[in-house]
Amino acid sequence: MNLARKRAFTRLAASAVATGLLTAGTFATATSATADDGPGQPGGATATLGGLVVHGSIDVTTADGETRGVEGGLFEMTSDSGSTLQTYCIDLFTGTVADARYQEVDWDASKLHDNEDAGRIQWVLQNAFPTVSAADLAAQAGVGELGDSQAAAATQAAIWELSDGVDAEPRDDVAAEVTDWLLANAVDAEEPGASLALAPDTVSGEAGSLVGPVTVSTTADAVSVVLDPAATAAGLTLVDADGAPLSPEGVTDGQELWFSVPEGAGDGSGGVTATATSTVPIGRVFTGIATTTQTMILAGTENTSVEARAGVTWTEASVAPVAVSFAERCAEEGGGIEVSITNHGDEPRSFVVGDQTVDLGPGEESGPVWVPAAEDTETTVQVTGADGTVHGEYTVTLDCEPTQSETPAAPPAGETPGGETPQDGNTPAPAGDSEDLAETGGGTDPVLFGGIAVALLVVGGAVVFLVRRRGAGNGD
Repeated sequence: MNLARKRAFTRLAASAVATGLLTAGTFATATSATADDGPGQPGGATATLGGLVVHGSIDVTTADGETRGVEGGLFEMTSDSGSTLQTYCIDLFTGTVADARYQEVDWDASKLHDNEDAGRIQWVLQNAFPTVSAADLAAQAGVGELGDSQAAAATQAAIWELSDGVDAEPRDDVAAEVTDWLLANAVDAEEPGASLALAPDTVSGEAGSLVGPVTVSTTADAVSVVLDPAATAAGLTLVDADGAPLSPEGVTDGQELWFSVPEGAGDGSGGVTATATSTVPIGRVFTGIATTTQTMILAGTENTSVEARAGVTWTEASVAPVAVSFAERCAEEGGGIEVSITNHGDEPRSFVVGDQTVDLGPGEESGPVWVPAAEDTETTVQVTGADGTVHGEYTVTLDCEPTQSETPAAPPAGETPGGETPQDGNTPAPAGDSEDLAETGGGTDPVLFGGIAVALLVVGGAVVFLVRRRGAGNGD
């Protein structure tokens, strides 16, 4: 390689601890929060993992100075509606699970939480392959001819440096130049919004009134909304703030949904499901549903079906309207749920969240109430009033802390370790004095450095990161 390169590992100590301990032949890593389906659960797209389809060879050097080769590039996932989603890995040290189910989530509910370079990853996605063609990317970077597999490897290498704190260099000289160009020019870009979301997660009030609002956020032109059987059986209808019926097929971004609860309806609960056909924004994160599998970030998309849900509770007693929102969060101190409550009544109210009491005045909204969630354990959080009325409930299984596996998972069905042939005919370069690694995605051993003992030493809360200099003529 004739490129002079100098890259420092920039991960903070806390981030290194969060990504896990390195053990013999195994990387232990964090995975994202996942939740069961139900009213008030995360909205957006869901998909099933396919395989690594456009890729090239990349040399990865970790903080301990070990360098190994790995295949990296674009994955494909299939949405529940059959459309194709293209993704890159932002979770180098975790393997994939065959046919794993994935859910669209916010950055804070994923491995990107507290990553100071998350915005730069977003810039890379917006300015690299496949958003920009391989030929246009080569022209912008001022390099020679670039094929699709080279462009995918260059993009993945840049992302890994920002997501996992490694030194990643494509073995192809031109691709390595593109990686350098991307990292040199990347600046912070904003996190994209959800393809479809309803907020708050749950609203409550009394029979004979309008209960809400639930606000729709979407990238779609129009959203369909349908009450669930429990709400329909109780006679609820969806209306606007003035009580006028809503067209179930014509809801748009920013529109408010209100539940009209008839007089005499007994205590009950139900929900609304919103669906749309939408383009999921580039940069949305996808995490495993109820499984530990590699975290992905969206790089290319077709229109796909997306869905979100919100819940409603009502009582025949006189209860002032309440809105409750839940948000999954991964943080340095461990995972948990942030709960927000709004008292829409005209009297002071008290609420109980776990073992905490929240007092709110008329029209007052609480700040985030933090409820720790036990790792890898189903946790249910309820928001109740002083009289015991349940105003909101949320169930989640968080997996924010490192997990350790001693046994590699089996490759996905129909694939074998070692990877597919690059689509544009590029052949992975010899590894030189380093052994090739299995690719990091579908059809691979999820252990990045199989059989090689490595260790990450954390002393006094600080992690010592190595700066590795590579390049012709640098004297190293």
